[in-house]
Amino acid sequence: MSLDIKQLRVKLFDELSKIVDPEINTSIVELELIDEVDINNSNVKVDLHLTSPFCPAVFGFKICQDIHDNLLKVDGVDDVKVNVSNHFMAEQINNQVNNSPNPKKKI
Repeated sequence: MSLDIKQLRVKLFDELSKIVDPEINTSIVELELIDEVDINNSNVKVDLHLTSPFCPAVFGFKICQDIHDNLLKVDGVDDVKVNVSNHFMAEQINNQVNNSPNPKKKI
């Protein structure tokens, strides 16, 4: 792994650690909800699971949207895809978050 990728990974995890589960007010990193962070050039994909398959959808959406929006603010990141799994509304959450506006993409 190149030094640039390592530095970007540190920045990404710094941002991820600021995101909290709104129901229990604890960092998603501390809760170990992040399964994988894949960096491909300036594109980032985050795989995660929620605290429960029946976690309130509004909380799941908030966490995923925060991941999307916060990571887009990191220098060197142009696109973020979020993939939540093991949740009863995973497909809907993923679709809504991944189709939300990305100010770094030209239309």
